[in-house]
Amino acid sequence: RMRDKSPRPRDRARVIMTVEPAAMDVDTITATTDAPSREDVPHILARCVGNIEKGVSAKGEARFVARALRETALVRKEFTSDTVAAFVRASTPATSGAREALVARCAQVSGVKASDVGASAEGLDDITPCALPEAEVYAYLVVLMHLIDSDAGEAALACAAEAVDRIKHFNRRTMDVLAARVYFYYSLVHERFGSLEDARSTLLALYRTAALRLDEIGQETLVNLLLRNYLHYNLYDQAEKLRSRVTLPQSRSIQQQCRYLYYLGRIRAVQLEYSEAKECLTQAYQKAPTSAKGFRLELLKWITIVRMLLGEIPERNELTQPEMRVALAPYFALVQAVRLGDLAAFQAASETHGATFDADKLMNLITRLRANVIRTGLTRINTAYSKISLADVAEKLGLPSVEDAESVVAKAIRDGNVDAVIDHSASVMYSKETTDVYSTQEPQNAFHVRIAFCLDTHNEAVKAMRYPPKDKKIRHQGCGARKPHRQRLRYRRLG
Repeated sequence: RMRDKSPRPRDRARVIMTVEPAAMDVDTITATTDAPSREDVPHILARCVGNIEKGVSAKGEARFVARALRETALVRKEFTSDTVAAFVRASTPATSGAREALVARCAQVSGVKASDVGASAEGLDDITPCALPEAEVYAYLVVLMHLIDSDAGEAALACAAEAVDRIKHFNRRTMDVLAARVYFYYSLVHERFGSLEDARSTLLALYRTAALRLDEIGQETLVNLLLRNYLHYNLYDQAEKLRSRVTLPQSRSIQQQCRYLYYLGRIRAVQLEYSEAKECLTQAYQKAPTSAKGFRLELLKWITIVRMLLGEIPERNELTQPEMRVALAPYFALVQAVRLGDLAAFQAASETHGATFDADKLMNLITRLRANVIRTGLTRINTAYSKISLADVAEKLGLPSVEDAESVVAKAIRDGNVDAVIDHSASVMYSKETTDVYSTQEPQNAFHVRIAFCLDTHNEAVKAMRYPPKDKKIRHQGCGARKPHRQRLRYRRLG
């Protein structure tokens, strides 16, 4: 008797879903079931409010608020005055004083009356208003994003000030993540539409409050905002004083840690501490997410200049990445001039791209590269010639006189960059034989740098580990202590 091997209905469905997933297109789904329409912006934002409520119920669980912020960022480009105002009307209680103020801000962008904006939205009856302060702060955050994207400078400044004043009335740890995001946009609004100097006193007061309330995410966010505020006006001494006196929390987010390392690297580079600056900037570049292309580009510019100040030459492929090739073209010209030791090409690149370097706040460091260019050119001359007159050295390096060439060569010999001697009477430089690099300390120094990097990576990984709470450890230890007792009882019964 032949057995029927055709799949049963349940197995047949499983075969269709696993073997031919491409056949389940939109037409097939709509033919069998009624597919729901795409969720509109007010409902998505209302779902984010629901996640915030879950976070409050879970006593400040950060993952719910982080999920709400991620979903908000995904639909931010679809914000309009009507959709944002409709969300505010539907999710904010009628008794809230912030409701009409936020709707009025949206009306300023659209240019209509406050009673008309967002009033024509339909299908929002299923959204339940939330009376939590966290939901109100989230509504302020959404409106503030919309005002920034719409370039409504005055309305954004007023809304940011209102949001900060509203947050000051609460001392809730469940609001820390949302408050930190509001602080960030408060500083951003002043940077774009106002003056960062006007926001400095408010940021300092907010940091004192966050430190007293043990608000960790607020502390690290405000420290980075204050450092950015000082560096915007080239106040490096004040930024260093602030950095040395604040106490950073242990559990830090990776985004804030990258920003802090970036600002610290800039401070160390200006203070001539190039080795520490390179270490901080490199760690920030390695930890930065790949999606943050602008931040990574800024880091790569600073790393390139700091490495050249240390006497290193960046690789060609680092400056010719497809998505960064155009932005890094001025720095590539600088690297070529430093590699060849061509002082004329270096001065030409500095003059041609001077506006770009000023905008990147790197012109001060690039001016210091002139000595590196001269030293590199002198090293090439020392390698190529065993005897050369100082007049020829001045001509090849582009120096104005023989006396300048003599002082440059003498300084290079004193610093150990060139192994040569000068005959002052004949104005001639005699080069010595080049020594084997493996007979020096260079290999040991290179291994030391690599080992230090591996140890730093290990330490960062250990700090990032998460451990269970102490009560769970005690519970597990108690269970483990009961196991030998049970085994002894079992042995007694068998005996």
